[in-house]
Amino acid sequence: MIAFELSMPNVGSWNRKWSQEGKCFVRCYNQRKVPKEYWNNSFYYRWDDGWTACVTTRKITSEEAIKLKHMSKGFCGYDWMIESIIKHGEILTERMVGKENR
Repeated sequence: MIAFELSMPNVGSWNRKWSQEGKCFVRCYNQRKVPKEYWNNSFYYRWDDGWTACVTTRKITSEEAIKLKHMSKGFCGYDWMIESIIKHGEILTERMVGKENR
């Protein structure tokens, strides 16, 4: 299993804190669906307002996946980042992908 974990290492909020800090945001995928070169890696996406998302991948056991799934609060609507990593090897928005295909 491959765990994708979301964090926000740089925040642009008034108090420099993410309201979801300390919560677990993890999705687990079968390792056959994730190219091996993306395992045990970190992927970043930066917005213009200073916020930065980090999606960290790591290989885990099935038992760890079960525990993480129970602890996880979802993925804050950023599942598209996981799909982008699997498909492109980096976090790209649909707009960015469209520009690449021109």
